Amino acid sequence: MTASVGATAPPRSANGGSLAGARRVTATVFAAQGVAVAAVSTTVPAVANHLRLSSLEMTALTIALTLAAGAGSFAGLAAVRRSGPVAVMRAAVLTAAATLLSVAWAPGRAAASAAYVLFGLALGAIDVSVNTRAATVERHYGRSILSSFYAAWSAAGVAAALLTAGVSQLGWPVQYVLTAHAVLVALLALTVRSHALAPVPSSSSGRPAPDDEIPGRRVWARLVPFGVVLLVAYVVDSTVSAWSTAYLHQTLGASLAAAPLAYAAYQAGTVTGRAGADLMVRRVGPVAVVRAAALLTAAALASLAAARSWPYAVVAACCAGLGVAALTPLCVAAASRLRPGAPETVLARLNVFNYVGVLVGAGASGGLGATGHFRIAYGIPAALALALVTTACFFRPTAPGPPWTSRRPGSAHVLPVAVDRGRRP
Repeated sequence: MTASVGATAPPRSANGGSLAGARRVTATVFAAQGVAVAAVSTTVPAVANHLRLSSLEMTALTIALTLAAGAGSFAGLAAVRRSGPVAVMRAAVLTAAATLLSVAWAPGRAAASAAYVLFGLALGAIDVSVNTRAATVERHYGRSILSSFYAAWSAAGVAAALLTAGVSQLGWPVQYVLTAHAVLVALLALTVRSHALAPVPSSSSGRPAPDDEIPGRRVWARLVPFGVVLLVAYVVDSTVSAWSTAYLHQTLGASLAAAPLAYAAYQAGTVTGRAGADLMVRRVGPVAVVRAAALLTAAALASLAAARSWPYAVVAACCAGLGVAALTPLCVAAASRLRPGAPETVLARLNVFNYVGVLVGAGASGGLGATGHFRIAYGIPAALALALVTTACFFRPTAPGPPWTSRRPGSAHVLPVAVDRGRRP
């Protein structure tokens, strides 16, 4: 598991290769998760048609998947403590690939439902393990890089959505679509390797960082503001991701080939936003980034709700992705710094807000969509996103000095670093 270590800081070149490798592997796992989530999200109408499920039944299945993901997050926490994040990442991604195949070739509704639940468990385990590893890698770099990992997630989601649209255009049945996604996820899982990261001190004196000494209750109280932002971000994300394909197909009259384009545009927007988020955080600070992101997200969702045709909705979805892009990585980065010696503990609890947001977003929008009110389903999150402007102040750094300071060999002030001490797989 991860632990805070107070040792002399090694030169950056001493473990630079391992650090770069750890960053690549972490980005790969984020990409694999992005493909898996996109595979499920963009095939909702096709799976519903294949299994002859109503909109309400498909909504119930989405809720069951989300609840399973919440349970998987805590199961993943236990596994990370026992085996380390890298081993858990690999196993969980391979499990996600296997469950996509199970959904594709399930002989009936019961088998498909069980496969969706298992997929949710794997998804939760991926979440806690990959975010733990990402927080550790970021602390070794000593500057904001977490958004780049989420950019990999979004880029993979774009590619997966375009894959769904392309093979649907060719007339492939949903079984073959999901199989193609499963193979891609499995191939990405096979590239996961472990890279040892050298110990780095929490401070120049070797003492624990102040945040490591914060009593547990204070940590959870300080976690709540970031959790609220994450909850709203995932209400937005799940509303667009899980139901934009159905919204375009059912409400705006898009074909099954064109309907996934809103999801692809949304993820393209998040790729663009996350590609520049780390730089913006370093230049103007997280408070300004959160405020701008909240305003843009609210405006984009209002436009999505008022779209007159599916091309307008695709553009609005892209803008929504651009706005919401930075919120999740900023929340994860801020929360992980509350307990730098054990980020997996904080992140597992932060994931509760994540899945509550998914549950509310997917469940509410699915229920409204089933009654023909998808437009309302996008209007409500617009108001929630606007309210996030008031939470931006919580992202203001509490420590003196700039929030991100590049670490140099021999420097007196470095970011406290969590070091992976899990067993190497």
